[in-house]
This record gives sequence, structure tokens and C-alpha cells, in this order.
Amino acid sequence: MKKLFAALALAAVVAPVWAATQTVTLSVPGMTCSTCPITVKMAISRIEGVDKVDVTFEPREAVVTFDDTKTSVHELIKATGDAGYPSSVKQ
Repeated sequence: MKKLFAALALAAVVAPVWAATQTVTLSVPGMTCSTCPITVKMAISRIEGVDKVDVTFEPREAVVTFDDTKTSVHELIKATGDAGYPSSVKQ
């Protein structure tokens, strides 16, 4: 019984950390050359709370994993737009 209680207590402490991680795919149609993804990746990577960014020229998208307690999809979209590459959530 003590082991079960300890496992549940640990899960209660760790679970909120897992719940804060989100992944979103952004469509970035304005990328027109193979170096554009570098600029988009740098812009997104500078945002606090971003854990991982994968930007590909084809199919012109960015897959971003981030902590939703530190940033939001709106901030990610704003960062790409500010860098000259407007984006939107890929459906």
C-alpha cells in the first residue's frame, strides 16, 4: 500500500510538468528558398519556453514543441511574422 501511495504522489507531482508541453505545426508558406528555414528556426528558438523546433522547406512548415505556461501559439506566430515569414496553425 505504501508503494502505491508513493507512486500516486510522484505522479501527482510530475503530471503537471507533462501537461504543459504542447506541440504545434505551423504552415509557413512564405519560405521561398532553402535558407529561409534557418531564419524561421532562429526566430522561434529565441522565445522563452520553446523546447524544440524543426523547420522544413518542403512542405514549408515548422513543428514546435513548447511549454504552454511560458509561451503560446500566438507568440510563435508573432515571431515568424516579425521575422518576415507570416505563419498559421496547420490544419
